[in-house]
Amino acid sequence: MSETNPAAAEAAPYRYTAALAAEIEARWQDFWDAEGTYAAPNPKGDLAGDPELAARPKKFIMDMFPYPSGAGLHVGHPLGYIATDVYARFQRMTGHNVLHTLGFDAFGLPAEQYAVQTGTHPRVSTEANIENMTAQLRRLGLGHDKRRSFATIDPDYYKWTQWIFLQIFNSWYDQDARRARPIAELVEQFASGERPVPGTDRAWNDLSEAERAEVLGEYRLAYASDAPVNWCPGLGTVLANEEVTAEGRSERGNFPVFKAKLRQWNMRITAYADRLLDDLDALDWPEAIKLQQRNWIGRSEGARVDFPIDGENITVFTTRPDTLFGATYMVLAPEHPLVEKFTPAAWPEGTREAWTGGHATPSEAVAAYRAQAASKSDVERQAEAKDKTGVFTGAYAVNPVNGERVPVFIADYVLMGYGTGAIMAVPAHDSRDFAFARAFDLPIVCVVEPTDGRGTDPAAWDDAFASYDAKVVNSTGDGVTLDGLGVTEAKARITEWLEREGHGEGTVNFRLRDWLFSRQRYWGEPFPIVYDEDGVAHALPESMLPLELPEVEDYSPRTFDPDDADTQPETPLSRNEDWVNVTLDLGDGRGPRRFRRETNTMPNWAGSCWYELRYLDPNNSEQLVDPEIEQYWMGPREGMPHGGVDLYVGGAEHAVLHLLYARFWSKVLYDLGHISSAEPFHKLFNQGMIQAYVYRDSRGIAVPAAEVEERDGAYWYQGEKVSRLLGKMGKSLKNAVTPDEICAEYGADTLRLYEMAMGPLDVSRPWDTRAVVGQFRLLQRLWRNVVDETTGEPTVVDVEPDEDTLRALHKAVDGVRQDLEGLRFNTAIAKVTELNNHLTKANGPIARSVAEALVLLAAPLAPHVAEELWRKLGHTDSVVHQDFPVADPAYVVDETVTCVVQVKGKVKARLEVSPGISEDELEKVALADEKVVAALNGAGIRKVIVRAPKLVNIVPA
Repeated sequence: MSETNPAAAEAAPYRYTAALAAEIEARWQDFWDAEGTYAAPNPKGDLAGDPELAARPKKFIMDMFPYPSGAGLHVGHPLGYIATDVYARFQRMTGHNVLHTLGFDAFGLPAEQYAVQTGTHPRVSTEANIENMTAQLRRLGLGHDKRRSFATIDPDYYKWTQWIFLQIFNSWYDQDARRARPIAELVEQFASGERPVPGTDRAWNDLSEAERAEVLGEYRLAYASDAPVNWCPGLGTVLANEEVTAEGRSERGNFPVFKAKLRQWNMRITAYADRLLDDLDALDWPEAIKLQQRNWIGRSEGARVDFPIDGENITVFTTRPDTLFGATYMVLAPEHPLVEKFTPAAWPEGTREAWTGGHATPSEAVAAYRAQAASKSDVERQAEAKDKTGVFTGAYAVNPVNGERVPVFIADYVLMGYGTGAIMAVPAHDSRDFAFARAFDLPIVCVVEPTDGRGTDPAAWDDAFASYDAKVVNSTGDGVTLDGLGVTEAKARITEWLEREGHGEGTVNFRLRDWLFSRQRYWGEPFPIVYDEDGVAHALPESMLPLELPEVEDYSPRTFDPDDADTQPETPLSRNEDWVNVTLDLGDGRGPRRFRRETNTMPNWAGSCWYELRYLDPNNSEQLVDPEIEQYWMGPREGMPHGGVDLYVGGAEHAVLHLLYARFWSKVLYDLGHISSAEPFHKLFNQGMIQAYVYRDSRGIAVPAAEVEERDGAYWYQGEKVSRLLGKMGKSLKNAVTPDEICAEYGADTLRLYEMAMGPLDVSRPWDTRAVVGQFRLLQRLWRNVVDETTGEPTVVDVEPDEDTLRALHKAVDGVRQDLEGLRFNTAIAKVTELNNHLTKANGPIARSVAEALVLLAAPLAPHVAEELWRKLGHTDSVVHQDFPVADPAYVVDETVTCVVQVKGKVKARLEVSPGISEDELEKVALADEKVVAALNGAGIRKVIVRAPKLVNIVPA
């Protein structure tokens, strides 16, 4: 508890208390706002400022976009915000022009659900949440440039989100040039005959507008297509793969998710797969995050192989073409378009009962199995299931290397979204294929010789043999043999044969799928797209942006029985017919025409894909961002070949989704010449989580943590014993502690210090309100070292500090400087504490020079008290832009260090020696020490190990 004793307050009226902290903090926050203390000048434009400050090296420091929740902040939320603020303050004090601000990622499902429940417009509740969160953040003393803040729901902001969508829509990826180009250049190539029109012998000018649109749709980086999607009837919307749990349910609401075929907008992120992989190498990101992105993109080299069937081909992608001779059956994804085409009316003669699923015809078997597979998510389908399921289609394909007929099955473990949606099954050398073959009594042929002694007869095997370190066997066909070759050599030879014979080619495949970009929601950015009477999509001209959300009577998408897969989306926007059906002149020379607007909205990821650019030039109504300003803050430079934000701090949970999507948008904008940075975030740091104990009663329901009592090693709530488990902090778990509570009890500077002192920034740590007082006492001691608690006047003296104090000071300066640069805030606080304790123990007034240095060391961590003390020390300018102290190397190095001398591994002496002593000199000193001589007792010396200046280890003969 902070000090509230009236007698103590009367005896020491200027003691640092919670009340004094509150007064100081409010006053300095008002001062910073009035003076524009944290305004970072641009090199030009409306936010240009002090040219001397703009000429300094720049630092652009960012937090991941917060969502303005109705619950407000708990003490876990500000961890990253405080950390970036400390780092930004340190960078200002080390001579940088620092851009640090914060906006709000304000579109999203929670506000829409609240609107559905209450009838409150999502904008009203969201803006109220932003106002509350802004006040909470202000109380923490965060040094944000508030001129640059915005919310993604601001029409002036989402105008440019829509504009970027149109840049992507009006672009295609040139694989030869390895970059995006305007779609108009592709149209010109088709029209001139430089590039043949795919899928037809007709000239471009002979195609109808709808036919041209269909061709261009295969190239555009944003395109609409009929594709298998994750349809969630319980939410009434389509979900991205990443929003579906491993159990095949929606991440939000836990509703069943089904596969359905719907027309949706997609982003062709797959075009950038290679660059998204390659450019990771130059980024300063945690290796774990890079690995997750690499795995998600999933690059694999192999071959495309065509299996003939009824005059056509089923194409597969395989990373192991060396095992082609062992392919004894094929499996297609249930939704593969060729399934219906090749499924016969009746079962072929000799079809095994196990292959039919108990159905009278192939069509019935396929239809039933497709319905079953549609109820599973991609994650569920790829999981290792004990029982393999599938049915025979009734069709046979031909293995191109040996001419053998192979039955074609459908099974849910093959996904349409990966590769070609078809696989060649080699059961001897793939565990899933092996289990499937055993379940359906299919042939298993060994074509890679096992090295574990199991032999080459798969009938005796318990599982597949999968290894690259082995020789190929049983693999000789017409014009090619792989027998005796290692896997790598065999892959090269069979790929060459496939290309020569026209049966396939070497290729690269990716696990990454195109990004599903449609949502059947109200509270999101409207698409700047209209459809003409032929269904052709047209981009709105820039003059019509922003396309604002219309008013609707009902904000909710139509939801259905969560288990009813046979349903279709109905969006909220489709109900406003006056907004949907419009007459527009698109400026294409064809005059006003009737159009129908797109009634889906963009996903909540859209606004956060480019917000770093808006921070740079937030008021620009003519350009996405001024090129000179973008180059200044984010352009490539030494050590940052792709440019980007200098430091980006946020949770590791965004490893794939947000980070990958933002990288994709940056690369498109870079290719089109709008920005100079090909990557949005150069350095990424993932902060840990502040956890809290969750207490649950016998029903498993969370009870208020603040009302739980601990007795005899157990925990009790209202007389009932409850369980305790460390977990997340949150309102629903009834264990949330708000920053407002801690600020009221101790002050914001104490909260800042406690959160930074809890442990390394990247490690999760448990919250303990009882421990907060330790940092409050640190601030009280610091205050007392500078201020007389009776008079409020400074107690410092204008004298030279003694040598011990100089050594303590400069060691602290050196350590704190290194720790702040390395984001090691907990150890920086420990060093400030150590210095402060040294000064407290001196038991007398401290030298002004030491007091000022102490205040400057504390300034990034506890800015309010630092400002107050800086002013009390006689300065009239803010501490924010003062120079951070620099250590004198002469005082950082100890005059002497303690050297431990061991004999036979046991410590026999401790010597005080110079830090710069040589190993030869240290050996002589150690051997001459009387305690060492006594320990040796005349014995000879076999070996002396010296690690100057701290260790000598003597091994007697």
